[in-house]
Amino acid sequence: MTTRFQQAFNRLERPFAWLDLDALDHNISKVQQACAPKKIRIATKSIRSVEVLHYLQQKLSNIAGYMTFTAAETLFLLEQQFDDVLIGYPIMEEIAVRQLLQFVKDGRTITFMVDCHEHIAFLEKLGAELEVKVSICIDINVSTDFKVLYFGTKRSSLHSLELITPLLYYIKEQSHIEVVGVMGYEAQIAGVGNRPASALKGKLIDVMQTQAKKQVTQFRRLAIAHIKAYFPHVRFVNGGGTGSMTYTAEQKEVTEITVGSAFYAPALFDQFAHLQLAKATGFALRVTRKPAPQIVVCHGGGYPASGAIATDRYPAFYEPAYFAFLGLEGAGEVQTPIKVKGKTIAIGDTIYFRHAKAGELCERFPALHVIRGDQYGGSLTTYRGDGQCFL
Repeated sequence: MTTRFQQAFNRLERPFAWLDLDALDHNISKVQQACAPKKIRIATKSIRSVEVLHYLQQKLSNIAGYMTFTAAETLFLLEQQFDDVLIGYPIMEEIAVRQLLQFVKDGRTITFMVDCHEHIAFLEKLGAELEVKVSICIDINVSTDFKVLYFGTKRSSLHSLELITPLLYYIKEQSHIEVVGVMGYEAQIAGVGNRPASALKGKLIDVMQTQAKKQVTQFRRLAIAHIKAYFPHVRFVNGGGTGSMTYTAEQKEVTEITVGSAFYAPALFDQFAHLQLAKATGFALRVTRKPAPQIVVCHGGGYPASGAIATDRYPAFYEPAYFAFLGLEGAGEVQTPIKVKGKTIAIGDTIYFRHAKAGELCERFPALHVIRGDQYGGSLTTYRGDGQCFL
């Protein structure tokens, strides 16, 4: 499977990160099909490369804009001439927000995420000082509480109309705040795979997701109608994610879907039975030792993904049938021992991996080396390659 990689990348020093443009194009097509007729907002935390963002911008016909993950990253992308930016998480950094509001005064479109009075008061204060209207998106919590199990993410505090209403009244009292969007992110559907290693767990997830979809649809629709009764000029309703594109595209109240991971198709999304994505990114390590006939050691490899500590946060093998991590060592920072089965691997050979979560790979490498067909296509810089580090 990796013969074309060996040919295209034979002159590169290891380790390096790679990007398969054929796979990326396949995934772009799948995303557009799954999200139609909704617009797509690109999650920049899953991409982390200005050049790849430009590539997506050229290929996608229905972009709504970008969802960024920090104030500093947003400023960086605005300086690169990106626009219509929704900051996906509340920001409480005064210097950075002042800089962002200067861009607003210059005509750029920036929307801030809020879910409590403190967020509103902070933005109102700076908006008044700088004499600028601050656009906000209200983040409602559409997680599902089964009482014995909380199914979703602990993000927004707004999980009922009773909690949303006082915030709406408070916003009405502000003179420099404008509600332009609402987000209801169904993480329990978009980010939880229904094909885990345990078949029993997979069946349980299927049952919970079926029930969650009914509750998300009902509450989000009701909440949006309630918010629009106070603020009728809401410009967008954001929802979804890679794992829930098809479901979210069917929701009448949603106008745009946030997508990021689907473009790179990292290893965590192999657990989604309904996604037909291609392996678009990963990294390559050199085999430098062979301490036993069926054990080789790669130089580097300790690139775990964020989230709850578990084996699914490990990198995955591009050819999983041939390789396995050792249970007592896993993926190591400076060396990774690997059990080999059904394949001959010699010292000096290369083993190809995929990162568990999409954009986090780019924090480890300054560039993504491109392959098209079996030809090397140069490199695209990551945020790190541009000298940036945001979180």
